[in-house]
Amino acid sequence: MTDKQQTITEGQWHNAKLIWDYHQMNHQLRPCDVAIGLGSHDLRVAAFTAELYHAGLFPTLIFTGGNSPNTAARFPRGEAVHFREHALGLGVPDASVLIEPNAANTGQNIAFSREVLAAACITPKSVLLTAMPYMERRAYATCRKVWPEVEVVCASEPLEFDDYLKAIGDEAFVTDMLVGDMQRVIEYPKLGFAIEQDVPEDVHAAYQSLIKDGFDSRLLTS
Repeated sequence: MTDKQQTITEGQWHNAKLIWDYHQMNHQLRPCDVAIGLGSHDLRVAAFTAELYHAGLFPTLIFTGGNSPNTAARFPRGEAVHFREHALGLGVPDASVLIEPNAANTGQNIAFSREVLAAACITPKSVLLTAMPYMERRAYATCRKVWPEVEVVCASEPLEFDDYLKAIGDEAFVTDMLVGDMQRVIEYPKLGFAIEQDVPEDVHAAYQSLIKDGFDSRLLTS
């Protein structure tokens, strides 16, 4: 979609909210062996992961992610590097933070993090995945495919949809991202990248409606 305004219509907000709610797994937080913080454009993922560390939910965390077109300007040294530095600034001990700086997609986030953990002689039975709120379901489905042996708990900063829109400051951008992740939840199992997830009819209809409205900048291209 080109030349979008930052705001969206009431109907588009309703459809985006349906998808937002679907993307969140609503897992009960519990202690895990390690946490994997998934790199993104949103540094608050690092802050939330640090908060959970201080709450005693895991002894070791790893930040993963290189760069993408959406993050290269903001995080020139890579997502994981900047996330780690932010967590250290929030009081997480250096010895508790590992880094995986090369992953370019969610499958690599999981696979490469697993390799880094193995090199550190850490073989977790449970993993707490921290991500942006609308990335929870895709992260879960990907981890269950790439690393089926571990128990997976997903978590994200507990924000209401409107609060997240205000925090990002661009409703159209967030809607584009929601639609893009929705497409990946649907299509990635067919490509062998993730396990399949049930998609309610109203969520699928909302997704199709937003695509028709032009929220398509994050869609996969064939």
